[in-house]
Amino acid sequence: MRHLQTLAAAAALVATLGTVAVAATPKTLTIKMAALNGSGENGTATLTQESDGVLVVVNLKNAPKDAQPTHIHIGTCGNINKAPEYALQNTVGGKGTSTVKGVKLSDLLMGHYAINVHKSTTDLGTYASCGNIK
Repeated sequence: MRHLQTLAAAAALVATLGTVAVAATPKTLTIKMAALNGSGENGTATLTQESDGVLVVVNLKNAPKDAQPTHIHIGTCGNINKAPEYALQNTVGGKGTSTVKGVKLSDLLMGHYAINVHKSTTDLGTYASCGNIK
């Protein structure tokens, strides 16, 4: 009898943990975008899980009117892989909206990723704004 009670308690714990894991992944996440290299480009990026991928909406203050290449990179803002993992639409006038097809927000949260906005299409080596996806 005691053995059955232990099994029932273990099954209840597993069911509870499974529910907690599912509930821990948000449908929408807003991250802080911090200015780099004196750009003054602070703001947010909002990531929303949709049926076909992750919708990414970037909003930056003090951004130039010209296009700024924007990507999701592996790593963190302090230690980023220079090769982009996922291309996003250029941020123009501080705004950009993209859908990263086939990607799950939960996968981005389990890894180390950052959204990186480059200074311009002609100066990809200078980063203007960055935010860690966490």
